[in-house]
Amino acid sequence: MASAEFEQAVETVKGLTADPGNDVKLKLYGLLKQATEGDVSGSRPGFTNPVGRAKYDAWATLSGTAPEAAEQQYVTIVRDLTAG
Repeated sequence: MASAEFEQAVETVKGLTADPGNDVKLKLYGLLKQATEGDVSGSRPGFTNPVGRAKYDAWATLSGTAPEAAEQQYVTIVRDLTAG
């Protein structure tokens, strides 16, 4: 079960007005997937799907990370984004 702090951070990201950049968005995507679904599964998308491939890779780099740790990293990144 996701923590209230994590759920609030997810909602905060949905409401961001400034684009944090692709690197940050991919990191957040990977952390969100790791926190909610665990290790990546399925095959890596092919070269004709560069967005799907980047998302898969961002998630795959977090394999083995505990969901709670992924939640905490996600919350920390969102705090940094909104503390400006």
